[in-house]
Amino acid sequence: MKKLFYFGLIGLLLFEVANVYFIMPMPGSQKMDSIDVAYFLYKWRWVFRNAFVLLLLIGLFKAQWKRKWTVAIPILIAGAAIYMANFVMAADHMFYQPKDVLMVNAADNIVDTNRLVIGIANNGEAKAYPIRFLGYHHQVQDTIGGKPVIVTYCTVCRTGRVYEPLVNGKPEQFRLVGMDHFNAMFEDATTKSWWRQVTGEAITGKLKGQMLPEFFCTQTSLSQWLQLNPNSLVMQPDPAFIEDYDTTLKYESGKSKSKLTGTDSLSWKDKSWVVGVRAGAVKKAYDWNKLKTARIINDKVGNKNIVLVLANDDKSFFAFENPDAANHFTLYNDTLLLNNLQYSINGKAIGGNASLKPLPAYQEFWHSWRTFNAGTLQY
Repeated sequence: MKKLFYFGLIGLLLFEVANVYFIMPMPGSQKMDSIDVAYFLYKWRWVFRNAFVLLLLIGLFKAQWKRKWTVAIPILIAGAAIYMANFVMAADHMFYQPKDVLMVNAADNIVDTNRLVIGIANNGEAKAYPIRFLGYHHQVQDTIGGKPVIVTYCTVCRTGRVYEPLVNGKPEQFRLVGMDHFNAMFEDATTKSWWRQVTGEAITGKLKGQMLPEFFCTQTSLSQWLQLNPNSLVMQPDPAFIEDYDTTLKYESGKSKSKLTGTDSLSWKDKSWVVGVRAGAVKKAYDWNKLKTARIINDKVGNKNIVLVLANDDKSFFAFENPDAANHFTLYNDTLLLNNLQYSINGKAIGGNASLKPLPAYQEFWHSWRTFNAGTLQY
């Protein structure tokens, strides 16, 4: 019976560790293709827990213990480990959604305009979400021009994405559940499926294979965003989390030395920055160091001629289709030039010509773009 007690105790302890290990950044855990195992353990967690607790209790009360109080020590140790796994190390107990999404106009904004933002616009409304806040919250649920959106960010992949939180055509709520291959995962409230932040795909659970509709977004400095969108609203810090937000600028500027979120200043290393561009089904990565030197890159991705440009602030970047296959864009200050036509840095026409068609472009770590964009090309 004593063996039964220790089997139940150790089994419970190992289960709780495994339940966290596969979905948190622990040694080796994020390099395995273990998401289905992790989901299986999570889905049946109460079956495992009840079984091990039952064995533990049977052994505790049926065995002959010389000093029953001695069993309290391993039980307390196991209890502490279980508490750590479920409350201290659980993703949704480490990072919380904002209690209030506070949006103000430029005149009332208190966010440093040198900070990076994820900017979105729809139906005559524009909003900016500072990465300083998104990096902690991981997700912000809001509306833009009457459309619901979920603005997401993963600091370990350096990926900002915006989606419509619609599952099977119905609005859905999500919570942060952990990460897979270093990318944040969210769980929907209805089916408990797990969704990958960088792609919007359900990677395990009932809805495996479904995709959230992506909403076009742009990463710029706040000053650049407000210059291009002067009537934009800007997300402000939630007073409930003011001490949790990054104040150093080290992450955004690439000066962080953290193993998970730090940047490699060399090119094409795991933690190097790239700009990934999607043109139809074809994906291509551009080295950030190269872009900073060239400032404008004319290229062909698949069957599309594209232009990738970096603004004078060295932070704001944009990608467009080139409507004139025979000629390349040039850049003067922050004005794009094509023959006799002029465009602002975000592709808006200056004069009577049509604006440029934007392409999805993302700044992220090379390990992330390479992992989640199989077959990507490199410039």
